[in-house]
Parts: sequence; structure tokens; C-alpha cells
Amino acid sequence: MMKELGKTDYKIIHFFKSYSGPLARAAIFIVFFWFGAIKIFAVSPASPLVEALLHKTLPFISFGTFIVLFGIFEMIIGVLFLIPKAERAAILFLAIHMVTTIMPLFLLRSIAWQGFMIPTLEGQYIIKNLIIIALAFGIAAQLHPMKK
Repeated sequence: MMKELGKTDYKIIHFFKSYSGPLARAAIFIVFFWFGAIKIFAVSPASPLVEALLHKTLPFISFGTFIVLFGIFEMIIGVLFLIPKAERAAILFLAIHMVTTIMPLFLLRSIAWQGFMIPTLEGQYIIKNLIIIALAFGIAAQLHPMKK
């Protein structure tokens, strides 16, 4: 009985190992491409947060221009996760994106927090990026070292 259970366990684990990488890549693609596209078409519910952060950090850039470029940047991140051999660039761009998207937790406290350790909906939206970071770590862990 234990031997059969072990074989079944092995098959289940093998199934998840086979599909975890492609599923992670597809998930990141969908989220970044979709969220980037709705920024470009000016229908993103995140726009007020992005605009508030832009005014706090780069007030000399027009929001209309920035949101379109930011949307394109997100879409590029998503596409790069689908392209074999582009993972390193995707992860680099994702790291840059994550640094900027975490800023409201510190720079826009009134928007991100409703009390001590109690995030607003916007704060929760930002904190959930930890899942995306974990997915990116998983993808990076599956990369082969670059040849010298």
C-alpha cells in the first residue's frame, strides 16, 4: 500500500513540476499584460494611486504620458515571461517594477493604510505582489546558469 502511495505521490509531484514553470509564466503574463493594457486605455482602477505616487516622486512628468509608458512597460514584462531565454530581462524589469509599486506603502501611507498593519484595498493590492515576487523566484530557480 505504501509503495503504491509513493508511486502516486511521485506522479503528482512530477505533474506539478512539469506544469509549475509554464503556469507561473502564463499567470505573470496575464496579470501584467492585462493590467498594463487597462492603463493604456485609461480604465485602470489603479490610476489614482499611480498618479498620486507620480506627483510625489516625479512631478515633472505628465500623468497622461507616464501612465501609457507604465502600461507598456507592464505589458513588456508580461510578454518577456513568455519568451524562452528572456527570463533574466523579465525578472530584472519585474524587480524594477516591484520597487516602484511598493513605494506607496511608505510614501502614500494615507492611501495604503487605514491603521497600523491594516492595509486599505490599495495596500492589499500592493502587498499581494509578494506572490508575484515568489513566482518570479520560482522561475529564476529553474534557470540554467549562463555559460562563461
